[in-house]
Amino acid sequence: MSTGYRELAAILRTAILNGDYAEGTTLPKQDEIATQHGVNIKTVRQAVRILEAEGLVTPVRRRGTVVRPRLAMKRLGADRYAKSKWKGTGLVAFAADREATGRPWKPGDQTQTVRLTTADADISDALGLEIGDPVYERARLVKEANVPTHTLTSYYRPEDVEGTPLVDAKAGPAGRGGGFAVLTSQGLEPDNMTETIRARMPAPDEIDQLQLPGGEPVMILHRITYTAEGRSIEFARGVHAASRFAWTYHFQIPD
Repeated sequence: MSTGYRELAAILRTAILNGDYAEGTTLPKQDEIATQHGVNIKTVRQAVRILEAEGLVTPVRRRGTVVRPRLAMKRLGADRYAKSKWKGTGLVAFAADREATGRPWKPGDQTQTVRLTTADADISDALGLEIGDPVYERARLVKEANVPTHTLTSYYRPEDVEGTPLVDAKAGPAGRGGGFAVLTSQGLEPDNMTETIRARMPAPDEIDQLQLPGGEPVMILHRITYTAEGRSIEFARGVHAASRFAWTYHFQIPD
């Protein structure tokens, strides 16, 4: 019986799950797979598309078909923002997630662009501004092993961050302890926050930026950070590849 694309996908899937193709490595070239299994290139392409839809592989330009990590990164919920991390050890949130998952990280895993822009409805509601008021936008892209995991874009009142590392576009966190440490140095220590999470299918630019396989949703995060006095000091929007994170929360059950 000849091998169809579904049967070939099953063979490759089993090889990936058995570790024959390690995380971060590339599958053999498609013509090599075709020769090995006695099929044509079209069958290989259809099989690989199935694996992409399942989140097992991702096509990467100039590299080929890359086997994706199977262990989702822990996203630590409230614990990732612990003051003992950014005030004590200087650890920023994305690095705390990496360390909790047992994965390496480096400052250059986060890059950012910074610009002065205007507040939309969400930003104005969060920061108590008028629509169209000026705000600083700090848009970060975070990668692991050169594969994007998520974006996070924060907005600030200009008077809160002007002249600080938060408006510096240099790659990496905004100094030891990141943005929360910078806000603290401005007399705006983060004390509490509200996070709202939902899922949706990605927009075309998000598919490109996060190198998402076909059919993968994204997790959308909206975060508002407040001082102890109740002043909002940051509004952030995150877009996370759904398969790359496990969202974990530990909390005391309220009375």
